[in-house]
Amino acid sequence: MDIMQLSNKDLHDNLRDERVQLQKLKFGHAVSPIENPQKISASKKMVARYLTEMTRRRKLAKGQSN
Repeated sequence: MDIMQLSNKDLHDNLRDERVQLQKLKFGHAVSPIENPQKISASKKMVARYLTEMTRRRKLAKGQSN
């Protein structure tokens, strides 16, 4: 999936879903170690990618309005 191709609504929805997934992974890992702890790291990176794209779009929109 190419993040740059997503609409703003889809980007926000995916970010929310990924944050929920990350929270579940963290809680699950705290209770009992999960089989693949790299899933937590991958989820954190995905959240960061979504936030980076949102920031890029915000800056681009702000630059166009000036």
